[in-house]
Amino acid sequence: MIRLIVDCFGGDHSPAANVEGAVLALNDKKTFPDLSLILTGDEAQIRAELDRLGCKDDRIEIVHAPEVVDCNEKPTDAIRLKRESSMMKAISMLRTDDSVAGMVSTGSTGALVAAATLRVGRLRGVIRPAFCPILPSMKGGVVGISDSGANVECTPAHLQQFAVMSSLYLQSVYGVKSPRVGLLNVGVEEEKGDDLRKESYALLKDTPSVNFCGNMEARDLLGGDFDLVVCDVFCGNVLIKSTEGACLEMLKMIKRDISSSLLSKIGALFLYKMFMKEKNFMNYQNYGGSVLLGTKKVIVKGHGSSKATAVKKCIEQAYRMELGNLNRSIEEELCKLPSAKL
Repeated sequence: MIRLIVDCFGGDHSPAANVEGAVLALNDKKTFPDLSLILTGDEAQIRAELDRLGCKDDRIEIVHAPEVVDCNEKPTDAIRLKRESSMMKAISMLRTDDSVAGMVSTGSTGALVAAATLRVGRLRGVIRPAFCPILPSMKGGVVGISDSGANVECTPAHLQQFAVMSSLYLQSVYGVKSPRVGLLNVGVEEEKGDDLRKESYALLKDTPSVNFCGNMEARDLLGGDFDLVVCDVFCGNVLIKSTEGACLEMLKMIKRDISSSLLSKIGALFLYKMFMKEKNFMNYQNYGGSVLLGTKKVIVKGHGSSKATAVKKCIEQAYRMELGNLNRSIEEELCKLPSAKL
């Protein structure tokens, strides 16, 4: 049995979306044949949501946590002062209970990263953990971006480890064989970029466990020629948010143009299936959350505005990471690198 925690508070649609996502996962016994969940948060509100959904599943355990970590709080304050919060109760269980494999949260990113690093700890050989969110590619696959939010400053050794950890993640969870790795840069030529990019290029090129395919420009993110983009957190965060924003604005523009005339509305009726397909393709709710790679327990950070479908997908990511023994694979591979000794 794989036991996971769902932090039921802290998101825009909490606790309803978190609880419903948990129930959807438990009802999907084909995908999750041996799953049990621990829901942390205000017990009365969680039980009210379970009653609303008609859920009496005995694979659910509730751990009462009356406090909530606010996204505006300093991460260190959240760790020190909000020990009775849904997030910190989950972190505490991850640290002390060996039977708990991981957790899913849609709460504060800063507090989650700080608590995971300080309380749960890093895997053997890991310099710093990294976030790796997933986006769809135009060729029907997925592309990961690592790091997108865990480290403000990076060195070439960090980027090398991000590439190794994220490649193993794509193999384990998404079945991508020998993921094609690109280094985000201002041009594709080897000599392009600043010192960080140039030194990282040389390091990645000489990393046997990484299928390094050279530099990648931001415009090629969704093209399907790369399975993983490695970058520092500033560039990674800007890349993923600008891409998501562009897709959302494109959908708004299409909707506006369809409503502009009767002829456009009639034409849209004939293209309805195509429009719905593209809408689903661009909807981040269908792709789960951003996994935090490199911590001793599995952690998945869902988008703050995640709804039930996205929460279920986050649970699936955590479940597959544990099922594939991803953390053990990361430790074994990183310990082969000189950077693990730093």
